[in-house]
Amino acid sequence: MKKRILLLIVVAGISSHAGAQKIKGSDTMLPLSQRAAEIFMKANPDRTVTVTGGGSGVGIAALIEGTTDLAQSSREIKFDEKKKLREKGEVLRQAIVAHDALAVIVHPENPVSELTREQLEGIFTGKIKNWKEVGGDDRKIVPYARETSSGTHEFFKESVLRNKSYLNGIMSMPATGAIMQSVAQTRGAIGYVGLAYLNDGVKALRVSYDGGKSHVAPSIAAAKGGEYPIVRPLYYYYVERAAGKVQPFIDFLLSVKGQEMVSDVGFVTVK
Repeated sequence: MKKRILLLIVVAGISSHAGAQKIKGSDTMLPLSQRAAEIFMKANPDRTVTVTGGGSGVGIAALIEGTTDLAQSSREIKFDEKKKLREKGEVLRQAIVAHDALAVIVHPENPVSELTREQLEGIFTGKIKNWKEVGGDDRKIVPYARETSSGTHEFFKESVLRNKSYLNGIMSMPATGAIMQSVAQTRGAIGYVGLAYLNDGVKALRVSYDGGKSHVAPSIAAAKGGEYPIVRPLYYYYVERAAGKVQPFIDFLLSVKGQEMVSDVGFVTVK
């Protein structure tokens, strides 16, 4: 039987079929998991890998509920989530399979090409409201964020906003693709996406974490070399009893061939 990636909402319990496994969670990791699943299934025709998104929190919730084998997450699992798994008698396992550079994006015609972390904090907390305040046109800033279940939402808040609250009423998007589309269509927009999602429809800004002394554009090379500051690990979470089912897939991603694929898709390797 020809194997394929099934992009659908999974509501059934963890499959008892040893050759089938489900991955759910982070939208950031979708391109990575989808590509890995495609290559893995070609090499292992007796296995089927189902990949769905929804956000890191959604994936981890599915792991707790027992409806996915692997939770893909762009944030570290929280204490209360670990507690729920322990209460179910599950032993949690974690694998870091890649790193991601988070790109800050604006409309291609926006004359602003660089911002400091402090300026980004001001924009996303609502203190800076007009592009002219940061060297741009006299135009209202329209910031877009991921929804609260997203690991990207939480990481951006932690790294860029220094855990300050987002602007009240900020436009929250359910998926990375929605942010890409909104920023591409809105002259005053600003948002953030994983590096692998960048295309010509938006412009990625150079970012400074040293008060404006140096600004660095997001790239695999800059992230791997430590020059680009907004970088985070990407995780797969699973329970110990499912290790036999998921380990071959994780081992593939951490292999030389798998890490080459990680780089090809637009992520930063861990090896």
